[in-house]
Amino acid sequence: MLNFDEKRFADIQTGAAQTARDVASLVSRLTQSGSTNLFFLGTGGAGILMEPAAHLLQSRSTFPTFLEKPAELVRRGSVHLGPNSIVVIPSRSGNTKESVEALSYCQVRGAVVVTLTAHADSPLAQQADHNFTTFAADDTSSESFYVQSLAVVSGVLSAVDGLDQSDFNDVLGRFAELLLGVKAQMEPSAEVAARFLASHPSYIVTGAGSTWPEAHYYAMCILEEMQWIPTRPVHASDFFHGTLELVDATSSLVIFKGEDATRTLTDRVETFARTLTEQILVLDTKSFSLPGLSESSRSWMSPMVLATALERISAHLEKLRDHPLTTRRYYRQFDY
Repeated sequence: MLNFDEKRFADIQTGAAQTARDVASLVSRLTQSGSTNLFFLGTGGAGILMEPAAHLLQSRSTFPTFLEKPAELVRRGSVHLGPNSIVVIPSRSGNTKESVEALSYCQVRGAVVVTLTAHADSPLAQQADHNFTTFAADDTSSESFYVQSLAVVSGVLSAVDGLDQSDFNDVLGRFAELLLGVKAQMEPSAEVAARFLASHPSYIVTGAGSTWPEAHYYAMCILEEMQWIPTRPVHASDFFHGTLELVDATSSLVIFKGEDATRTLTDRVETFARTLTEQILVLDTKSFSLPGLSESSRSWMSPMVLATALERISAHLEKLRDHPLTTRRYYRQFDY
């Protein structure tokens, strides 16, 4: 596989899965000891990666769960945030200023703050009530954050709702193996997909349900931030309330399909778009073999499957465009 260190990836994701077990255990203890609600707070891409977990809890658990942007929460507040709140803050760097500010804000209000970081010597790691550090770089952080956030879900579903978590624990035991299998399946067609993403001036990127966060993340953090390619990320349920008017024969679309109940929303977008343009790239988690996984597990695995497949595409994209994924003009280059 192009520019890929299999051992490095396996070590990082195995570590993330091990950390996930500890995260689930902590969350279970906190909910059993009197916590009454949960906040996911993450800035930028890290916050987007928390969305599948938050939505799973909101749909499957009776435990009140909130998904907020740290900078907004600090400025407008929430009557739900207080001494019985669990706050989860992810940050790869551990020093994102909006997240550091939110950590202090939440602690002053008595909340228990749990941070997920990649560097133990960072402010978020050092100042949190509970910190979990698992090293990850840009090319491995999505899967790591996804599985750790889903461990929060597992901890709540087990302790509060009494739901069996054997499927999740099975995935943890095979996490790196499953993702490496996806990468191997993606590699033969990764360059073709990368050529599509390198050949048009702009893109509409869409998804729904568990795939929408990854569609949003890839459009914003990879295509825009790392490749400077203009994108229009739009949720499939919003597509027919504005964005459809932009589509014509010159339009280029990227459609992320998953395996939950919202798949019909992306099917609808694809059916419509194919009547107007041939420039469509569909990434469908159903196309990947995930040996031994139940339909339910495949559904919540969809964001991680897409993230790890897209990394293969990105590796080819940076080569085709001669634009390293690490190149920035403004992001973290100066104070703003």
